[in-house]
Amino acid sequence: VQLQASGGGLVQTGGSLRLSCAASGGNVSNYVMGWFRQAPGKKREFVAAVSKTGSTRSADFVRGRFTISKDYAKNTVDLQMNTLNPEDTAAYYCAARPPAITVIQTTTQAYKSWGQGTLVTVSS
Repeated sequence: VQLQASGGGLVQTGGSLRLSCAASGGNVSNYVMGWFRQAPGKKREFVAAVSKTGSTRSADFVRGRFTISKDYAKNTVDLQMNTLNPEDTAAYYCAARPPAITVIQTTTQAYKSWGQGTLVTVSS
């Protein structure tokens, strides 16, 4: 599956953004899909993931601010981000686990297909 992320941009503290990850060559319903982020000088970290059945898992720092979901009609995985703060500034990446896998994992090594990053900048 090929992935392409979009929706990043510049937003003020407290604002919202919606990221979208378009899949081609495969149906998002057949994959565990995740979002990761990487700030300058830091390691790529897990943000949220959604399973084949729609169950989700999020990183502790999300604290209910972000929501991951699959849009089966558009074949996308979206990340709605609310109450953004400057610590959320990073390049955001979407990723997919191999199609035979059903379990959500939070490590980058568990995901085999990656989209290019979309930059989110939150100003103070």
